[in-house]
Amino acid sequence: MSITTNDARDRADMERLAASQDAALNDLMERYATPVFHFLCRMVGNEDDANDLAQETFVRVFRAHASFRPTEKFSTWLFTIAANLARNHFRWRSRHPNVSLETETGESEQTLGNTLSASDLAPNEQALAAERAEAVRFAVGKLPEDLREAVVLCEWEELSVAEAAAILETTPKAVESRLYRARQILREKLKSWL
Repeated sequence: MSITTNDARDRADMERLAASQDAALNDLMERYATPVFHFLCRMVGNEDDANDLAQETFVRVFRAHASFRPTEKFSTWLFTIAANLARNHFRWRSRHPNVSLETETGESEQTLGNTLSASDLAPNEQALAAERAEAVRFAVGKLPEDLREAVVLCEWEELSVAEAAAILETTPKAVESRLYRARQILREKLKSWL
């Protein structure tokens, strides 16, 4: 399906939502629940928090549907809501630190930046790929928030710099600058894996 077709479906569903056809939200969720969840997992680093924030994202879409402008791209508007919720989550978490006696669980099994499936690798390569993915997740998680957002949107979500700029409410040049700085930091932190 082409992006243009998806954009047209998104606009039609938002028009249906504006006309009090609440089932239109189900159609939007069917198309976007997984990408939003994965985006939030990468932003907050915890599947439970990401799941809660993904649900809240669609609650906000429902509540704020009247503020959607049909000239906007729905996915950009949606990911802006999700990014803002992730930022709010980080601010809340920094004011309310949580110390757990258990190790964090619920991490996604998906390897980041690895296009081979686990079954295509030998067991020792699978272990190495898992370690590398964990090192990348950890390094990206330690980036400053503005740099982490740019990396997640452009590298993992594969959005264009312009789309990321719209979501982050900044300029494309600022996103490019953030990506450059993030890559420098990651290159240094991950040099043993390169």
